[in-house]
Amino acid sequence: MDASTAVLLTIVTAATPLLLAALGELVSERSGVLNLGVEGMMVMGAVSGFGAALLTGNPYLGVLAAILAGMAMALLFGFLTLTLVTNQVATGLSLTLLGLGLSGLLGESFVGEPGVRLPKWLGIDILIPVSFILTAAVSYVLFRTKAGLVIRAVGDSHSSAHALGYRVILVRYACVLFGGACAGLAGGYLSLVYTPQWVENMTAGRGWIALALVVFSSWLPWRVVVGAYLFGAISILSYTVQTFAMGIPSQLLSSLPYIATILALVFISASRRLTRSNAPACLGQPFVPDR
Repeated sequence: MDASTAVLLTIVTAATPLLLAALGELVSERSGVLNLGVEGMMVMGAVSGFGAALLTGNPYLGVLAAILAGMAMALLFGFLTLTLVTNQVATGLSLTLLGLGLSGLLGESFVGEPGVRLPKWLGIDILIPVSFILTAAVSYVLFRTKAGLVIRAVGDSHSSAHALGYRVILVRYACVLFGGACAGLAGGYLSLVYTPQWVENMTAGRGWIALALVVFSSWLPWRVVVGAYLFGAISILSYTVQTFAMGIPSQLLSSLPYIATILALVFISASRRLTRSNAPACLGQPFVPDR
């Protein structure tokens, strides 16, 4: 393997958890639900995937456990925001805090334990091609199928979709659960592939970057790929520069992906065309058919 291929694979590996988590959040937001709990769902997926793989010796069961953990957190978020109609922003932030605290408690005994790594396929981590397939599937379903049309209709005008006979709450539950499954899978990727071990708060803000990627991509799946790889490249660049001891503080280099996230959001926010293009009109707005 030559140096350029190795660097490319490193970037792809760093970008894959961002891509998986952002795709799930994109579908959730397309249905009109803003879930700021991606970080919490990711870290719960990471600890559940690591624990299940360690206790059973089967990394595939770890992947399944990571997905189910993300969906369980998403179900809690959905019950609170869609059924009890709590504020989506406050609930999402609470979900992140819950995930960070609960994962630290559950993973206390896993610290320092050797992990079970997910096998590679033709020399590539199997979840990398899965992320591409998932991107194509999300893009196809959203823009080429009736189900995607219903999801976008619910996100753009839930009252009109309800008047046409679509079950708005059920559609949003399904999209939120899909987002939770993707976030859990992204967390499982971190603890089973990227660094096969458990470290408290190992998501390190990737959930927030995934949220920013959805806005960066203007709610379009293929743009999420571009954004995820861009942020993945910036992450690898920060690690690479640190090895050359160029006199730049390591803390500043480690913060490069987050600085890039802020700059990207500032740039997008300055453009009314970018902020309004494809943005679901009912994003973050509760729907209560009886009121």
